[in-house]
Amino acid sequence: MYDLRVHAPPRLYTQVADTLRTAIVAGELTPGERLVERTLCERMGVSRTSLREAMRELEHEGLVTNLPNRGLIVSVVDPKVAKDIFDVRESLEALVCRLFCENATEDDIERCKSVYDELMEAYRQGIPREMIAVKTRFYDVLIAGANNAEAERMLRSIHMRASQLRMISLSDSERRKASRKELVALLDSLVNRRAQDAERLAKWHVRQAAQFALRMIEQLENQSAS
Repeated sequence: MYDLRVHAPPRLYTQVADTLRTAIVAGELTPGERLVERTLCERMGVSRTSLREAMRELEHEGLVTNLPNRGLIVSVVDPKVAKDIFDVRESLEALVCRLFCENATEDDIERCKSVYDELMEAYRQGIPREMIAVKTRFYDVLIAGANNAEAERMLRSIHMRASQLRMISLSDSERRKASRKELVALLDSLVNRRAQDAERLAKWHVRQAAQFALRMIEQLENQSAS
């Protein structure tokens, strides 16, 4: 049988892309910020070749945009794109939550409870990037318990596109309070395997986040235009 194993470590540009991706998700690189090649090379200690290869990957993912006469910037999500992202996220998260109820092992249930406790503590601290990090772990548990590789692939992709939108939502204290209440109800349905409730509550959670984020994006657009 042909040996398909890959023995080489990740290429440097892959590590550069991962670092930049994390910085965008965490809000260290903000929407609309110009990505100056020389500055980034100095900050990261990498060559222009590695940085350019990484940027091409991020541009393909939609996290970076190449503007004529301006160069690369961190992508700014307009209302139409944001709505499209939330629509897909709503369907995928609802599916994963239903599958979790149907397929999760008891160990998956216990891990869900444990990460949920971490998530509530992150919400209490109110640091958006930490909330996103722990919420990512929460979804990791749900994805593992759902046991559907295609749903996992698609949800991870849409979560990457939604990262900036999640920062917008979680930066507001009132939205955080509402989000916590939504997650309390969602967890109860998950650990008690009420699949229909979990699917419905997952949709509601994303829908509420969408309404808030879209409202904020429109306000920012209006401010920029005035």
